[in-house]
Formats: sequence, C-alpha cells, structure tokens
Amino acid sequence: MGAAWMGAAAMAAGCVSERFSLASGGPMLGFTVPPMGKIRVGFIGIGERGTAAVRRVMLFPGVEAAALCDLRPEAVDQARQWLKENKKPGAMREYKGKDDSWKGVCDDPEVDVVYIATPADLHVRMELGAMNAGKHVMCEVPGAHTVDECWQVVETCERTRRHCMMLENCCYGETEMLAFNLCRQGLLGELTHGECGYIHNLVWRRLEDSFRNRLHHKTLGTRMGNPYPTHGLGPVCQYMGVNRGDRLDYLVSMSSNQAAMVAYARENFPEGSWQRQIKPESGDMNTTLIKTAVGRTIMMQYDCSTPRPYSRLNLIQGSKGIFADYPYRVGFTPKSGAHCEFFPEKKADEIRTRYQHPLWKTAGEVAKKVGGHGGMDFLMDLRWVYCLQNGLPLDMSVYDLASWSAVCELSEKSDRARGRTVCFPDFTRGAWKTEEPLGIVDVDLGKMGFN
Repeated sequence: MGAAWMGAAAMAAGCVSERFSLASGGPMLGFTVPPMGKIRVGFIGIGERGTAAVRRVMLFPGVEAAALCDLRPEAVDQARQWLKENKKPGAMREYKGKDDSWKGVCDDPEVDVVYIATPADLHVRMELGAMNAGKHVMCEVPGAHTVDECWQVVETCERTRRHCMMLENCCYGETEMLAFNLCRQGLLGELTHGECGYIHNLVWRRLEDSFRNRLHHKTLGTRMGNPYPTHGLGPVCQYMGVNRGDRLDYLVSMSSNQAAMVAYARENFPEGSWQRQIKPESGDMNTTLIKTAVGRTIMMQYDCSTPRPYSRLNLIQGSKGIFADYPYRVGFTPKSGAHCEFFPEKKADEIRTRYQHPLWKTAGEVAKKVGGHGGMDFLMDLRWVYCLQNGLPLDMSVYDLASWSAVCELSEKSDRARGRTVCFPDFTRGAWKTEEPLGIVDVDLGKMGFN
C-alpha cells in the first residue's frame, strides 16, 4: 500500500523517471564478461530472417551452432542440412515442432548465446527465459513492446549479469556509421536535432497469405503510434549519446488517417478473406517528436503502407553543419553559426571516403560480399562476436533495447490521447549521466582467425 501511495504521488508530480528494484545487480553500461574463446550459439526462429542469421553467424571462426529451434520442423531440417554440407561446427541439437520448443534452447547447458529471430511478440518471453538460464541474448527488433516488458528485460539483465543486445542492424549501415564518425570528429559541432524513420511499402507483405501472417493477422493494424521505431531511432540515438550522456525524456505522437491498407486488401483479395476483414486502427503515417534530457529534439516517422519511396531519413544536425540521407548529402563549416550549404557531389563523395568509419574500412568489402542489407547485418554480428571473444563491452546495451523499444507503447499512448506528452522512464536509473558516449569501434580480423 505504501509503494502504491508513493507511485501515485510521483505520477501526480510529473514523470516517473526511475523504478526501484531490490533485484538489481547494478548498471550494465560498460558491462563485460571474460573473453570467450568459443561461442556456442542456439538459434531460435530459423525459418525466415533466421535462415540468413544462421548462415552469417557461422562464418565467424570460433562460433559453433549448438542448437537449432523453430516451430516448423522443416526449417530446422533445412538449417541442419546446410550446416552439415558446409562443414560448420557444433552439436546442432534440435528443438522443434512445439510452441515451447524454444525453452529447450534456453535450458541447454551447451549453449552460451541465444540468438532470437522469431516474431516480435515472442521476444520478451524468450529473452527472459534465456537470461534466467544463464545465457547471453542477441534478439531481433524490437526487443519489447511495452514499458513493463522493457523493465522486466532490464531488471533480469541486471540481476543475471548476462548481455542482452537488440540486433539493430541499421546502426551498422555504411552511411549511418559515416554520420556517426562525423559526429564524433566534431565536424557537425554541438548536436541539436535529428530526424529518422522507417518508411517502407510493405503492405503486400503484411497481407500475403503466409505462415506468419495467418498466425498473427488478428493483431495486424491494432497498434497506433509507432510500432517499429528502432531502425531509424537507433543510429540517431548513438549519434547523440543517448543513455551515455543524454537520455530520451518525453514524446508526443500523432497519426494520419488510414487508407492504403484497406484499399490494397479491397483491390487484391476476395470478399470473405481475412485480409478484407481487417479494420486497422493505425494510420498510414505516424509522426513522433522526442525531446532529450539535455534539450535535443528528434523527429521520427513510420509508414509501411503507402507507395512513398523507402527512407530511414537519417538526418543529424549541429551548430556547424548537417548530414542527411536518402539521398546522401552533407555540409559543414569551420565556425558555428556560419552559413552552410550542402557540398557539391564531388566534395560530398570525398567526405564519404575520407571519413568512412574504420569498421567499414576494415570489413566493409567482405560485408558487402556476404550481404544482408548491404553488409550491415554482417558487421553487426561481426562486432558482437568480436566483443565476446575479446571481453569487450557490446556496442548496444540493454538500456538501448529498452529506451528505443519503449517508443512502441509510449507513442501509442500519446497518439490515442490526441498527442498528449508522455514521459520516458530512465531505465539506467541515472547511470546515463556519467557514461561516456560510444566511441569509434573496429575489429582485428587477423585476431579473429580470418585470413
């Protein structure tokens, strides 16, 4: 009763920014584990995006496929066949065919890292199950959907002292890492504003009669706000040092009306089909504005229904210049406040080459050959493997998973309340104030065993 009274009083006073927990084992910022010479991975969800993940992760020396799991037995069989044909190491124990088969991977004593590539609604239970079983977690986006789920993941991570990283591949995109390098070099000056988003016409995929859609079509279009924020938000948060010197403070969100999904269903599917029964609450375009604790602003958009060309926006500006993407443009001046134009194409290309992120200089060529969203998937997995093998902190912490994913619920609350201001919790409980921003990272391919 006392705790409930204190919570009500705090809410009446304003934002509830922290959450007390007796179970906390301490902040996870900068957390490391002893170097892992061998990394035994258990893959959960290997029928779609997970298929590429298995083949990509198993390229790295020192990594073994300890366990394979999917609801569809044929997906496990196909992955096992590929691993055998390509002489990849690992016990490859199989967990398949049941809704709870994934628990076998978490409980398997020969698994060190659980790699989750399942539908998003399953992520949290699997993250918690894996960490409680003593496993490190690498999970596809978003890492959670509600603020309470985010807290559960944070508190379990802190208590178990296991890594829990959200696999936000866009943080490793070539232009995103170029922008990051320009920010760290100070060429844009003091950062003040960013723009980001996920604008991708996927209405056909969301309504196709696939295995995944048949399982989840009843919830399609039921979420308002921005249900998929991290591809655009993650890189901008890293530019700004969110959770490492700054944090997301509050947001407002609103959506347009809905037209494209219903029209597509009407034009492409017969009367009586499940596609024609959907009555989406979500609009075609959601726009969310975020204010950070030190006063920066972020404009974020989400649209997966209309024919608008693909974009993640990816804009960052400061007191000396601006970087913008889709298409790539950049301009900066040596003095704050001086007039600035985007550089001509030739100079912009010179900037791209001169300030290419060291990670892309080291491994960009092989990343593009391997593929996976232009190579970003390869670099993402390369980095967490390298960090675990060398006892280094991961590039993204559980607090990034929580704060970026919390936008799902917080933007929906604001959207449903006609754009009301909604506050972010401080998942770090104040630790962001003293943590240094992420630096310029790289890998030593020879040290990893690549020739």
